[in-house]
Amino acid sequence: MRFQLLDRITELHAGQSITAVKTLLPSEEYLKDHFPHFPVMPGVLMLEALYQASAWLIRKSDNFQRPVVVLKQAKNVKYQGFVEPGQTLQVTASVVKQLDSITTLKGEGTVDGRAAVSGRLVLENFKVSDRVAGEELTDRFAEKSYRELFDALVA
Repeated sequence: MRFQLLDRITELHAGQSITAVKTLLPSEEYLKDHFPHFPVMPGVLMLEALYQASAWLIRKSDNFQRPVVVLKQAKNVKYQGFVEPGQTLQVTASVVKQLDSITTLKGEGTVDGRAAVSGRLVLENFKVSDRVAGEELTDRFAEKSYRELFDALVA
C-alpha cells in the first residue's frame, strides 16, 4: 500500500527548502485502526510526510535527473503532538548539508503553529541505471512519472 501524504506543495526553493501541506480527512483508511476511539495520524506517517516533502525538494533541485530518493537515516525524531481528522499538517524541510547524492535535511511538521513532529533526515538520490546496467528505460519512466506527480502537487 502506498500513501500519498502531501496534498500540495506550497513553496519550494530549489536546493534550499520546501513547504507542503496535508489535511487529514476523516475517511482515511488507517484511521479505522489508529486508534478506533481516538483517530490520529500515526507517527510513522507524519515521518513519511517529512520524507516525501524532502524527496520532492531533492528531485526538483536535481531537475529529476536522479529521481529515486531513499531514506537512509532518520535522526532525533521527536513527536510532540497529534494530527486529528480535519486538521492540516504543514511540513517544512530545509537542506543542512549536501554531498553529491547524499542530502541531510532538517524537517518539521506543525498543526496550527504547534510542533507535531521534527527530525533530521538523510536521503540518497540516484538513477537505477547507475546501479543496474541496462535500466535507462526505467530511469526515463521514473523521471516522467515523478515530474507528473510533482506538477499535480504544485498546481
